[in-house]
Amino acid sequence: MLRLGITVLGVADVERATRFWSEALGLVEDPEWASETWRTLAHPGGAHALGLLRSESPAEPRPRLHLDLYTDTADEQRAEVERLVRLGARRVDWEHYPPKPDFVVLADPDDNLFCVVDLSNAPSGS
Repeated sequence: MLRLGITVLGVADVERATRFWSEALGLVEDPEWASETWRTLAHPGGAHALGLLRSESPAEPRPRLHLDLYTDTADEQRAEVERLVRLGARRVDWEHYPPKPDFVVLADPDDNLFCVVDLSNAPSGS
């Protein structure tokens, strides 16, 4: 039976990406899967969460697939955005924001875009 594995991000610098995403999401590196071009990050309990693959191609300016990171309140969203920026993310001047966005677009140190979503402001309200 086929099953979904993990999300993989293409990165230019595997070590830098490992530091950023480990700190950003509280993940740990799984040394069994580590190589010069690959890292597997896992939850502290052991379940794999994110793969990092060295890539020569540039990040897409408007990717069709990206990560959404959830927060429960607007205050938590603001705090997490600031924390991620301190870790090396950057704010993106996103021209496609709706009038009342529930998300903030950031780029990781390899310019992969991702969103920090405030679930209390999401259209569903949860």
